[in-house]
Amino acid sequence: MANASAKRIANQNESTVKTLKLGMIVPTIISLVLRLLFRRGSLPPSKGSLFIYTVTFFPAFFLSNYLIKIGTTRRDPTTGTLISYGEDLHQPGVTEWCFDILYVTWACQIGSGAFGEWFWWLYMVIPIYAVYKLWTSVISPLVLGRSPPTVPEDGADKESTSKRQEKMRKRSERGDPRVRAQAGRK
Repeated sequence: MANASAKRIANQNESTVKTLKLGMIVPTIISLVLRLLFRRGSLPPSKGSLFIYTVTFFPAFFLSNYLIKIGTTRRDPTTGTLISYGEDLHQPGVTEWCFDILYVTWACQIGSGAFGEWFWWLYMVIPIYAVYKLWTSVISPLVLGRSPPTVPEDGADKESTSKRQEKMRKRSERGDPRVRAQAGRK
């Protein structure tokens, strides 16, 4: 069973790595084509536009290479059997945030080609979200003494009660004599 899971993760990682490799080239090409079609006056791109593209390209390049490195599967060259499936690229947390940064960068590249340089303002979503996460998980609990917001798992109630405790609570609300008798024994 675990082998099937490893194969599934390996297949997902291989397709994701292909997407990442294409994602470093395709948005640039699409941006140039859109500039040719809709904004001929913006060719060649201005120095400011090239500067913004270069500054945002380096983090995207770094994150893309990082994700490719951790997600690349290793197979035996002679038999093709799976040696290592790499890290799961579909896990939540930092990996998910890396993909979010890549997607925003690619969207800004394509959008700036189609609509203009003002579209790069969308890139501000990244630091705004980082400040929000920093505030809610680190600064606010330290300064205001609040606990960070938690999400109950699997739709569970905020109060984690067992089925037995819930049944006993309902019995006590109905006035069941068995509940009063047990409370008296304690």
